[in-house]
Parts: sequence; C-alpha cells; structure tokens
Amino acid sequence: MVGLSACGSSDGDQAGGGDSKTVTLVSHNSWAVSKDVLAAFEKESGYKVRVLEDGDAGQAVNKAILTKDNPQGDVFFGVDNTLLSRALDNGLFQSYEPKGSDRVLPEYRVDQDEHRVTPVDTGDICVNYDKAYFSEHKLTPPDSFDDLIKPEYKNLLVTENASTSSPGLGFLLGTAAEYGDDGWQDYWKKLEANGVKVVDGWEQAYNEEFSGSAGGKKAGADRPLVVSYASSPPAEVIYADPQPKTAPTGVAEGTCFRQVEYAGLLSNAKNAQGGKALLDFLLTERFQADMPLNMFVYPVVEGAEVPEEFVKFGPQAEDPETMDPAKIADNRDDWVKSWTSLVLK
Repeated sequence: MVGLSACGSSDGDQAGGGDSKTVTLVSHNSWAVSKDVLAAFEKESGYKVRVLEDGDAGQAVNKAILTKDNPQGDVFFGVDNTLLSRALDNGLFQSYEPKGSDRVLPEYRVDQDEHRVTPVDTGDICVNYDKAYFSEHKLTPPDSFDDLIKPEYKNLLVTENASTSSPGLGFLLGTAAEYGDDGWQDYWKKLEANGVKVVDGWEQAYNEEFSGSAGGKKAGADRPLVVSYASSPPAEVIYADPQPKTAPTGVAEGTCFRQVEYAGLLSNAKNAQGGKALLDFLLTERFQADMPLNMFVYPVVEGAEVPEEFVKFGPQAEDPETMDPAKIADNRDDWVKSWTSLVLK
C-alpha cells in the first residue's frame, strides 16, 4: 500500500510536484530523515518536500518504470546496484550531477559519463540470527552460505522473493557470486530441501516471520534466521526501550552481499529544479551523517561521521560478496527466472 507523507506542505501544493515550491521524493518504505535536518533543507532551499513511499525497493522501481512518462514525483531514491541496470535501460532518470559528487568515495561511483544516478548510501545484505534461539537450543549460529544447508538449520531460514524484493535479490546474487554461474542453482535446491521459507518482502520477513525482531516476537514468529542487513542489529538496540547493552540479533558475516543505493532525477519530472536541489541535499554532510540512525545505512561521502553506537552494533562486513554491475545487468533477469522456477514452483 502506498503511503504519502507531507512535510510543511500548504493547501496549494500538488502531490505530483506540479507546484514549483513542492518537490516530491519517491522511495521505498525505508526512507527516513530527522525532522530538523529536513526542515533545514526546506528553509534554506524554499522547497517543501513530499515523500511518496511505494513498497519494497523492487516494487517501487518497477512501478516507477511503468509510470516514467507521467512520474509520481521528481526524484527517486532507493534503486540499488541489483536493479540499477533495469532502471537505466528503461530511461527512468535524466542526467544531473549534484553538488558534492566529487566527495563520493570512488568505489561507489557509477554512470560517470551521463550522471543519471547519484550514490547515496551503502550497506550489506546478510542473514541475521536470533541470539536467544541459538543459545536456548545450544546451537552455534550459521556463519556462511554453506552452513545454511546443513541439517541443524532445517526450517529456520526465511528470505524474500528475489523477483519482488531488493534484499531477496541481493541474497540470490550473493549465492551466485559465491557458487558461480554453474553452482548457484544446485545450492538453492539444497536450500529449498532444507526448508527455506520465501515471503514477498522485507517487512513481512523481518517483522512477522523472524523471531529475533521486536515485531516477530509479538507475532509469535518461529524463524530464527532471516535475510536482512548487517545494520539490523543496531536498529534492534536503538529502537528498544529500555535499550539493551548488546544486540539481541547477530549477523552471519559469511553470507553478506554489498548493496549501494542511488537516487536520480526522474525523467519528465514536473519540478526538475526542486529535484536537483533535493539531490544536492542528499550529498550534504548533514544528511549523510543523519542516515545511519534513521535508515541504518552507511554514508558514501568521504569524511561523513558515523555514530559510535551504529558502528558498535552494525559494523560493515569485512569481506562481502560483490558483483560487477555489468554482470548483474547481463544475468539478473535470467537468474531470477531460473530462481523462480526452482523455488516458487
């Protein structure tokens, strides 16, 4: 379900960004920013920001492509390296190089000739585990892809649909990077035989199916392993009241895949000038430093400060799986089709 939130909007504002003083950001459901940080941008720029949240990242990207001739907004945030080529090949964005682009760390830069997208954040898609479950069952948590197919972890893992969910797709790509073009399908056959459960998106997997999350505990969830993020454990600490001294969840570091999220000025944006100002804002030190404790991701701008508690409970993986964007572009659709026939048959 699409949710619409307005920040300081007036009666004359148009949701689609038609009002020159309103700029509309289209995003997945995980967009978040501190009120004072957004208010400062609105005051300094003269633009009022509307945020249109449109489901999981995969769903949001697909809808943005379908509506590109008459876009829902001006800027899209949340297309990642697993889906980037689909967005670019479908002409989702127009060219714009935001102020501050020169401070983006080199390893995250892409599309340098046309500047259709801007790197905004990075994080790792990894299997998370419920510490209490493994302690109670005197079972060592898994730490690798190979571990997940062992008998002792049967019926414990929940993941997201690779055809509709960004973390689900990232997990699939992680297995393809680990086992190669010829081996990942055999791995998934073993994972399916070991009782992996597949749901539509991250919200359902993490907050309804995963026993280690606050939402999962309330729902009586029974899956102590979930495909999520390396930054999920600090969220469980920071949102808890009272806050525990240690995170109730852990990360299987041998299952991580490095994700980078981008933003871009939508083709046919009604308020292109407002969109450009918003993209400039996403690379400011103030916004970059605000992201970790709001969206639980790492900044991509050199020198941006990361809060100590975020690093303590959610360190980046030391050796995550990665994949060349060109290889993702060449193989993603075929891999997803094969994965669907194997797992969702």
